[in-house]
Amino acid sequence: MQPDLDTPAPRRSHNLAHDLVAKLTQSILLGQMLPGDKLPSENSIVQAHGVSRTVVREAISKLQASGLVETRHGIGTFVIERAPEQGLRLNVDTALGVRSILELRMGLETQAAALAATRRTELQLAQMREALDDYQSLLANNDSCVEADKRFHLLIAEATGNVCFTDIMQHLGSAMIPRTRLNAAERGAADLSKLGQLANLEHEAILNAIKRQDPDAARAAMWLHLTNSRDRFSAGGA
Repeated sequence: MQPDLDTPAPRRSHNLAHDLVAKLTQSILLGQMLPGDKLPSENSIVQAHGVSRTVVREAISKLQASGLVETRHGIGTFVIERAPEQGLRLNVDTALGVRSILELRMGLETQAAALAATRRTELQLAQMREALDDYQSLLANNDSCVEADKRFHLLIAEATGNVCFTDIMQHLGSAMIPRTRLNAAERGAADLSKLGQLANLEHEAILNAIKRQDPDAARAAMWLHLTNSRDRFSAGGA
């Protein structure tokens, strides 16, 4: 009997495990699960992701092998502190370091924005919207909006579905936001509130392109934002 070519082949458990590893890894890298946090029970993961126990066990085994979690017999599986990466060294302590990071981000995040436009979920889009709403509220109250800014960029990296983007952005941390590296002397008379408003208008353009699922527009909007950030930093702004 010939196979029905119109019927999709069932997904192999190896592929399901790979997808589950990617989802759990993203949760850990984005800080949604912190070192010391206990992973949901095997039953909970089975029900939440619609996979078998075999798939869950294979995924947990891969997470253990990558050094993200450890299983304590009779207690559960826990996120562990990640060992420092030895291969990546970025100087973020000088103005030169910040400019170099911005140039790196221009290559990295323009592609991330394009991928996010084609791969983002409705939930990820809502989380980006929330991050920018928080940014605007904090800015209006003259509070630091660095964390909201960083969260927006990390969410774009997450929406690529490629943990390599998320990993590099996590490594950069708050150093990805230029104004965190400016002291009072460097700021001079710069109005950081006004500059923050300009940056957020650029954020909105990025989000709108991702919402429309337009990768070319998302890439261009991110390029403009990071180019302007570089120029603002060079002029003593944010």
